[in-house]
Amino acid sequence: MDHYTARKRNEYMEQEEDWDRDLLLDPAWEKQQRKTFTAWCNSHLRKAGTQIENIEEDFRNGLKLMLLLEVISGERLPRPDKGKMRFHKIANVNKALDFIASKGVKLVSIGAEEIVDGNLKMTLGMIWTIILRFAIQDISVEETSAKEGLLLWCQRKTAPYRNVNVQNFHTSWKDGLALCALIHRHRPDLIDYAKLRKDDPIGNLNTAFEVAEKYLDIPKMLDAEDIVNTPKPDEKAIMTYVSCFYHAFAGAEQAETAANRICKVLAVNQENEKLMEEYEKLASELLEWIRRTVPWLENRVGEPSMSAMQRKLEDFRDYRRLHKPPRVQEKCQLEINFNTLQTKLRLSHRPAFMPSEGKLVSDIANAWRGLEQAEKGYEDWLLSEIRRLQRLQHLAEKFQQKASLHEAWTRGKEEMLSQRDYETASLQEVRALLRRHEAFESDLAAHQDRVEHIAALAQELNELDYHEAASVNSRCQAICDQWDNLGTLTQKRRDALERMEKLLETIDQLQLEFARRAAPFNNWLDGAVEDLQDVWLVHSVEETQVRKLVPSRDQMLQEELTRQQVNERLRRQFAAQANAIGPWIQGKVEEVGRLAAGMAGSLEEQMAGLRQQEQNIINYKSNIDRLEGDHQLLQESLVFDNKHTVYSMEHIRVGWEQLLTSIARTINEVENQVLTRDAKGLSQEQLNEFRASFNHFDRGEVEFARIMTMVDPNAAGVVTFQAFIDFMTRETAETDTAEQVVASFKILAGDKNYITAEELRRELPAEQAEYCIRRMAPYKGAGAPAGALDYVAFSSALYGESDL
Repeated sequence: MDHYTARKRNEYMEQEEDWDRDLLLDPAWEKQQRKTFTAWCNSHLRKAGTQIENIEEDFRNGLKLMLLLEVISGERLPRPDKGKMRFHKIANVNKALDFIASKGVKLVSIGAEEIVDGNLKMTLGMIWTIILRFAIQDISVEETSAKEGLLLWCQRKTAPYRNVNVQNFHTSWKDGLALCALIHRHRPDLIDYAKLRKDDPIGNLNTAFEVAEKYLDIPKMLDAEDIVNTPKPDEKAIMTYVSCFYHAFAGAEQAETAANRICKVLAVNQENEKLMEEYEKLASELLEWIRRTVPWLENRVGEPSMSAMQRKLEDFRDYRRLHKPPRVQEKCQLEINFNTLQTKLRLSHRPAFMPSEGKLVSDIANAWRGLEQAEKGYEDWLLSEIRRLQRLQHLAEKFQQKASLHEAWTRGKEEMLSQRDYETASLQEVRALLRRHEAFESDLAAHQDRVEHIAALAQELNELDYHEAASVNSRCQAICDQWDNLGTLTQKRRDALERMEKLLETIDQLQLEFARRAAPFNNWLDGAVEDLQDVWLVHSVEETQVRKLVPSRDQMLQEELTRQQVNERLRRQFAAQANAIGPWIQGKVEEVGRLAAGMAGSLEEQMAGLRQQEQNIINYKSNIDRLEGDHQLLQESLVFDNKHTVYSMEHIRVGWEQLLTSIARTINEVENQVLTRDAKGLSQEQLNEFRASFNHFDRGEVEFARIMTMVDPNAAGVVTFQAFIDFMTRETAETDTAEQVVASFKILAGDKNYITAEELRRELPAEQAEYCIRRMAPYKGAGAPAGALDYVAFSSALYGESDL
C-alpha cells in the first residue's frame, strides 16, 4: 500500500471514529442532515429516473443504494439480488458497502443489518461516507485536498467580498452572504451582491437556495430557518451543500484555469511578436534611411562656386551633427531590442527570432559600414574640392587683377600708335617722336612677360576646370589679339617715323643754308620742342598707379597676417579641447569595458552603477558640442590641418558614438540578466558563482567543445555571459509546453479535437480570441462542422514547432 493510500485510509478511519463518537446526534443536526443528504441523493438518482422520499426506508433493500453508487461513480456494481427476503436485502446492502470499501474507505461501525433495519443514524453515517468519498475527497486546491481543499477554495473565491469571512463549515455560513458571494463570484449576472444586507440572513439564504436551484441545477438541501435558528449548523450538511457549488463550478474552474494558461502563453507570444514587429519596422526604417543617404554621400559632382561647395559642407555638417546621431541611437536600440527579444524567447522556450531577409543584425551592420565608408570618402572629397576651389579662386582673382592692370596699360595705346602726327612734324619733332617711340618699345617689351603670365594663368584655370573658364579664355584671347595688334602697329609706326626722318633729313640739308640764316628763330624753335618733349616723356599714369598700389599691397599683406594669426588661434583652441576630450572618451570606453567584464554586487547595484556612468557620459556631451562649434569655425576659415593635435573631429565623433553604444549594450546585458534571473528564480549567490565560473572558463576541459556547440551555436567564437547563464540553467526554468496548451484548448473545446470561433470568443478575452481565430488553420479532420479550427497545429506553432 503506498503512502498516499495509507494516509487517505487513516483520514477515513478518523472520520468514522468521529462518527462513532457522534452517534448521539443533535436533533437539529439530524433534521438538517436528513433534508440535505436526501436532496443530495436525489440530485444523482434523478439521472437514473428515480428518487427517494424517506432516507432510512428507501435504502433498506439496497437497490437504490447500489443504483446511487453506480450513478455517482460511473461504474457497474455486481447484479443485485431480486428477492424480497431480509437476506436478499442484506446481500444487496453488502454489495454497496463492499464497493465503498473498494474505493479505499474503511467502514467502521456501519453494518448491512442496521441499514436494512432502517437505523437512521447509521444510514446517515453511510451516506455521509459516500458524500465524503465521491463529492469531497477529490477536491484539490493548491496541494490542499478534501475538506481543507474545499475550505480553501471557498476562502479564495469569497475573499474580495465585504462581510464574508469563511473560517469553517458551520457558523461562517449562517447569514447566507458566503453562499451568495460564491454564486456571484462565478455568475455575477444571477445575484446583485451590493443590495444584500448582513441583517437579513433568511432572505440571503433563500436567495442563494432559489438561484442555485433555478440556474445552477443544485437542489435545495437546507432550510433557511433551521440554519439561522441553530447556534452551530451541522457541518456535514453545509459541507455537502457547498461541495455541490464546487462541482457545479468545477467545469468553469477548469475552463478558467485553461483559459488563464492559454492567455498567459498568448501574452508571451503577443509581446514577442510586438517586439519582432518593432524590430522589423525599426530595421526597415533604418535600412531605408541608409539606402537614401548613401547615394547622397557617393555623389561626387562638385559645385562651380566656393559658396555652393561650402553649402555642401554645411549640409554634411548638419548630417553629422543632427541627422546621423539619432540613427546611431536607433542602430544601438535595434541591437538591444534584438538581444532582449532573443533572451525572452529563450526563457519562454520559443525558437530564436529570425528577421525577414535582408534585415539581420549583420545586414544592418554591413549597410552601416557601407554608409560610413561613403561618408568618409565624401568628407575627403568635399575638403579636397574646397581646396581646389580655393586655389581656383585665388588664381582667378590673380588673373582678373593682372588682366585689369594690363588692359589699363594698353588703353589708348592703339589710338596713339595709329596717329599720323609725324606727317606734319619737323625733323626735330620726328626725332623726338622716334625717341619717345623707342621708350614705348622698351615698355612694350617689358610687358611681354606680363602677357605670358596672364596666358599661363588662363591655361592653369582651364586645366583645373574653372567654372568660368570660357570668360577667362575670351578675355585672355582679347588680350593676346590686342597684344599682337600692338606689336604690328608699333612696327608700322617705327617704319613710318624712320621714313619720315629720312625725308625730313633730305629737306633739312636743303634748308641748312636757310637755317643758318634763320638761326635765332631755330634756336627758339628747338627750345620749344625740348620743352614739349619733357612733358611727353613723363609716364605720369603709371607713376601715379605705382604710388597707389604700394600702400594697397601693404594693407593686403597686413590683412593676410591677421587672418593667419586668427587661424592659428582657432587651431590652438580646437587642439586644447580635442587633447582633453579624446583621452577622456578613450578612458571611458575602457572603463565601461572593464565594468562589463568584471561586474560585482547585485544586478540592481550593477545597474545603478551603469546608469550613473551613463548619466556622466550624457552630461559630458556639451564638451563635444563646443568642439563641433570650433571645428565649424576652422572649416569656415578653410583650415584643414592642425599640427597641435592628433585628434580630428572625425576621431572624436567615432569615439563618442562607440562610447554611447558600449554603455547602452552593457546596460542591456544586465537587463537581460535580470530577465533571466527572475524567470529562472536564481539567487544573487548563484549568479556570482556563474560569473566566477564564466570568468575562469577552462578551455582545456574535454567537455569544452561540446559545451561550445551549445553556448555558441553560430560558431562566432564569442560566448556571452547571458548564453553561459542559459546553458548553466537550461533545466531549471518551469515553463508551459505545447502539450499543456493543447490540453488547455481541449478543455475549452469540450474534449473535441477542434474548437470553434464561438467557443474561443466565449472562453477567452476578445483580443486573445481574435488572435487565435486569425491564426488558427481550418481543422482537416472528419466530422467537423464548417469553421472548425485546428488548435493542435496552432499550439505547436506557438512554440515554433511549425509555422503560424
